[in-house]
Amino acid sequence: MTSAPRTSRRRRRAGRISAWVFGGILLAAAVCAVWIGIRGSLAYQHLESASEAAAEAPSVLADPSAAPALIRRIADDTSAARALTGDAIWKAGEHVPWIGPQLAAVSTVSAALDDIASHALTPLSHIAATSSLDSIRPKEGVIDLAPFTEIVPAAATSADALAAARETIGDIDPAPLISPVRAAVAQVSDLVTGAHEGVDALRRASALAPSMLGVDGPRDYLVVLQNNAEWRSLGGIAGAMLQLHVDGGRLTLVTQSSSSDFPIYADPVLPLSEEETQLFGTQPGRFVQNVTQIPDFTRGAPVAREMWLRQTGVEVDGVIALDPVALSYLLAATGPVTLPTGDVLTGENAVDLLLSGVYERYREPREQDAFFAASAGAVFDALASGAGSPASLLEALARAGSEHRVLVWNQDPAEQSVLDGTTLQGALPETDATTTAFGVYVNDATSSKMDIHQTLETQTTWWCGADQAQTTVTIRNTAPADAADLPSYVTGGGSHGVPPGQVKTAVYVYLPQGSTLLSTDAAGDAVTPGIGSGVDAGRDVLLWTVQLAPGQTATLTVRVRTPHTPVLLIRVTPTIGQASQTIGQRTPTNGQEESSAIAQGCDIPG
Repeated sequence: MTSAPRTSRRRRRAGRISAWVFGGILLAAAVCAVWIGIRGSLAYQHLESASEAAAEAPSVLADPSAAPALIRRIADDTSAARALTGDAIWKAGEHVPWIGPQLAAVSTVSAALDDIASHALTPLSHIAATSSLDSIRPKEGVIDLAPFTEIVPAAATSADALAAARETIGDIDPAPLISPVRAAVAQVSDLVTGAHEGVDALRRASALAPSMLGVDGPRDYLVVLQNNAEWRSLGGIAGAMLQLHVDGGRLTLVTQSSSSDFPIYADPVLPLSEEETQLFGTQPGRFVQNVTQIPDFTRGAPVAREMWLRQTGVEVDGVIALDPVALSYLLAATGPVTLPTGDVLTGENAVDLLLSGVYERYREPREQDAFFAASAGAVFDALASGAGSPASLLEALARAGSEHRVLVWNQDPAEQSVLDGTTLQGALPETDATTTAFGVYVNDATSSKMDIHQTLETQTTWWCGADQAQTTVTIRNTAPADAADLPSYVTGGGSHGVPPGQVKTAVYVYLPQGSTLLSTDAAGDAVTPGIGSGVDAGRDVLLWTVQLAPGQTATLTVRVRTPHTPVLLIRVTPTIGQASQTIGQRTPTNGQEESSAIAQGCDIPG
C-alpha cells in the first residue's frame, strides 16, 4: 500500500529536477545568447572603428611616416574584435543551426582583418617609417633606384599575406548568411581585394622599375600616344611616337615621330592569325595607326616595335602606350607646362586642346601629330626634372593605369611576366570561377576625328536567374546638327562612303569564355548591315557596325547563358569620358535577386 505514494513522490521529485535542469539549460542558453550578443556588438564597434581608420589610408601616401601609427590604430581594433569573437562560447555557437554560419562568418572576417593589420602590413610599415617618397623624385634627370630594391621583399611578404586573407574571406559561403552579414562580408572582401591589388601593384612595380630604368644597362622604349578622337580598341589611333632612352635611372627623350612618317605596308609586318584577319582584316599589321585595334596590347605592342625597327633601325626593349586623358592626370600632378608654341598645357585644358583645339589650328595630320608629340615631350621633361610631388604622380599613374590608359609591354618575357594579370598589360579580360567578363571595344570606321562627339555607355547585369547575363552598349553622336560643315580632316570628308557629319563605328563585343549566345537586339537610329561574328583567343566575338548622324543613338543588347559568378564586369575601350573597366552586379541577396527577376518579367518558381 505504501509503494504508490513513494512512486508518486519520486516522480514529482524527478519532475522538479527535470524542470530545474531544463530551466538551467534555458538560462545557460539565454546567458550565452546575451554573452554572444554583447561581444558581437562590441566587435562590430571595433570593426567599424578599424574601417574608419582604414579610410585614412590614402592620406598616408603623402606622408609614409604616418603609416605605422595608422596601422597600430587599426590593429588595436581588429585584435579586440578577434578576441571578442574567438572565445569558447562564441565558437560553440558557430555549431548552432542558422545562427552558427553568421557567427562563423563574423569571427573569420575578424581574424582575417587582424592578420592583415597585425602582421601582413608590418614589413611595409617598417619601410614606410624610415623612407620618404621624395627619395624617388628625379634629381637632374636621374632617378635613384635603391629605394625600389629595398621595397621588393617587404612588398612581396605583405602581398602574399593579403592574398591569403583574401582567400580565407572568399571561402565564406554566402548562401546561409542573412542579408546584413552577407553585405558586410562582401564589403570586407572588396576592401581586402583592393588592398591586395594595391600592395601587389607596389610589389610588381618595385621589382620591375629598376630593370626598366636601366639598372643593368641602357634601355630604349617606344612611347605610343593614342588619340581618343579616333577610336581604336585600346583607346585611339597611334598618332605620335617618342623614343625614350634610360640608363642607370637617367631618362632622355631621344626623338619623336608622326604616324604620317610611316608607310602603309603591303603585308603585315608580323604574322596575323586567321582568326585575327577574319575579325580585323590585315590593317593592324600594316597601318601604324591601327596597332591598338586588336584589344590585346601583348599582341599590338610587338607590331609597333617591328614598325619602329623598320622605320628607324632601332630595336626598342619595350612599348608604352598612353592617351591625352592620362597626360591630363600627370599634368594635374606636375603643374602646367609651356609648349614650344607658347601654349600653356594644364590638367584642365589638356584633353580639350589635344583632342579638339589642335584640329582647329592645324589642318595637316603631320602638324597635329607634332603638336601632340611636343605636348607629351613637355610633360616628360617636367617629370624628368622632378616637377610635382611623388605622391601626386603615383596617384595619377595609378588612376591612369586602373582605367587602362597606360599600357606597358616588355620584350623580355621574364620582365613581361611580372605584369601578368595587371591592367598595365592590356590583355583581354578573363572569365573564371569568381568573375564573368565581357569585353566591348570600339573602332572608328570613318577615318575621322569625330569621336570627340561620340559617347559610349555600357551596362551589364544578371538576367532572369543565375545563369543568364545581359550587356547593353549604347553609342550617341552628340555632334552639332551642322557637323557636315566641319573641316574634312575632322569629318573624314566622306571617305569610306560615310557622309560628312555622320560617324561609322565597328563595335567588337567579346563574350565570356564558355558562354552561349542567347540573343542580340539592335535598336535605335542605327544604320547597320547586321551583326557579324568570329572567334578570338577562345572567345566568341560579335561585330556590330553602327552609323549615326548628329543627334542619333543606337543600342545593342546581348544576352548569354553562363555560370553565375560573384562578379560581373565589362572591360571597354577607354574613351574621353569612359574608363576601361566597369564593375557590374555582384551577387545580390536572395530578395534583391527575386525583385530583379520580377522586374525583368521572369517567372519566379513557387
